[in-house]
Amino acid sequence: MQTTRLLSHASCVNGKYLNGPLRANVPVEKIPFNVPFQEYKPVDYTDPVVLAGPVWADKDIQSPDHEMKFNDRDGKVNRVSHYGKYEVVNGFPMNPVGRTGMQGRGLLGKWGPNHAADPVVTRWKRDANHKIVIDKESKKPILEFVGIKRKDTGAWAIPGGMVDAGDTVSLTLKKEFGEEALNSIEMTEDKKNEVRKSLDELFKLGTTLYKGYVDDPRNTDNAWMETVAVNFHDNSDAFDSFKLNAGDDAGAVSWIAISSSINLYANHKQFVEAATVVNNAHW
Repeated sequence: MQTTRLLSHASCVNGKYLNGPLRANVPVEKIPFNVPFQEYKPVDYTDPVVLAGPVWADKDIQSPDHEMKFNDRDGKVNRVSHYGKYEVVNGFPMNPVGRTGMQGRGLLGKWGPNHAADPVVTRWKRDANHKIVIDKESKKPILEFVGIKRKDTGAWAIPGGMVDAGDTVSLTLKKEFGEEALNSIEMTEDKKNEVRKSLDELFKLGTTLYKGYVDDPRNTDNAWMETVAVNFHDNSDAFDSFKLNAGDDAGAVSWIAISSSINLYANHKQFVEAATVVNNAHW
């Protein structure tokens, strides 16, 4: 299992924020907060969707009754970072990797770490005769993983989701895979039961690939994404007969062959590469 302390980030600095304003420019060498940058003036932005106060979002940090406990469990909300203890300056949690050119929460609901879970569901790629496909150069079998095409960015990604307050990571992994990838709402009751049984078996055992910060385009100086990525490898071909359909948050869902040329959302490429290492597969 890999807990990586990223030295920098790229997806959440400079350029235009998702459906929002331009970020303040931050040179790569000025990303760490411990590097002096006196002229730094981050754009203050929290998306109207977040400001509307949905159940998954925190209150305004400057409201008199917010009383948030950072670097700790805050009621049902986990404000502990996989990255370690983060700084809190004038009541605001500070991104542990560094500057992003934006303060506030952007599209994220929680101040500080916003925890997600990413199920990396894999199987072996097979040919028309159902034989496992071996890469000609590496001489290793090729893995496929279930990927979704995100509607917000159009990038392919692992079908993960946010860990709701009070939920466990394991529950979120199974729930999000079902919601985004299998979309059991469109299945018959018999098929739903078949999927649930297969999911229960598959999700009993998993290998944790990564815990830590995500280089996510939604990150700001005061709110950032973190995840636990877990590999669930299907050796039983349980999902061969299941048609993958798009869930509520997905534009398309597909089995995708894994190789070093793959291009994925945020640092999801790092997670699928770790799955190839665990399964001794082609990269």
